[in-house]
Amino acid sequence: MPPSCPAHATKHVPLLAFSTPNATFHLAQLQDGVANGTALWLGAQCLAAYLAESHLRYRSTPPTPAAIELGSGVGLTALSLTSLGWNVLATDISLVITSVLNSNVRNNYHVLPPGSGHIQLAELDWLVPPHHWRWDHPDIIASTAVSPLPSLREPLLPPPYDLICTADTIYDSALLTPLLRSLHTLSSLSAAVSPTRRPPPVLLCLERRDPALVDRFIHEAATTWHFLTERIPHRKLAKAIKKHYPHWSKHDWEGVELWKLILITNPRSVDACAE
Repeated sequence: MPPSCPAHATKHVPLLAFSTPNATFHLAQLQDGVANGTALWLGAQCLAAYLAESHLRYRSTPPTPAAIELGSGVGLTALSLTSLGWNVLATDISLVITSVLNSNVRNNYHVLPPGSGHIQLAELDWLVPPHHWRWDHPDIIASTAVSPLPSLREPLLPPPYDLICTADTIYDSALLTPLLRSLHTLSSLSAAVSPTRRPPPVLLCLERRDPALVDRFIHEAATTWHFLTERIPHRKLAKAIKKHYPHWSKHDWEGVELWKLILITNPRSVDACAE
């Protein structure tokens, strides 16, 4: 299998070969500066490595667990998790889906190994308040554009989810609250299915490029949105990265952190938090 170089070393490469334990994916990316999500970033690579080693601990729904990813980008994490036997709903804004995500999933579906789950795509714009979200459309959960009428295609994978994940999504202060609101809503909807069901863990992988912005996100997650926040120990992430990217140096992924968020108390209803 060809080695997978760190994302910051391959921004100029239009088609990336990315090897996982189960498959080698060929992922197209753009570097035109129009949207961050159309290129591969380091957090997605590190999250994919961690999930390859640890995904079993997050499975709670036999036989096929379900996950939703926010900001799927070029599709690496979603495809990797699908190859591990998960059903995955990969979401992003329309521009990213039409530019890279849809074609990458379509062009790599045939390399998914036996025993893989299913992967679906949907537009989920965090700027849309959750009371405007919909689950009856095959392509759209939330869009700022006028939504077309539902078609007769397969409906989207709805809550509950066993896992919510996102990578490389902490970069713009204007998006912090919409992202946290979306994570809170998805956690609440998953927990609301049954009185005994616990909220799913949220795995968030990021590069600490702007420490103040990251600290603000973690603080607001705990104080405003009632998440229990816990950083995955560095040694656990390092072990996964060393196994899957043995040619990487420590400098190659310096500043990457993996956080786990779990909704612990919900004094507001899902409708209230969507205001």
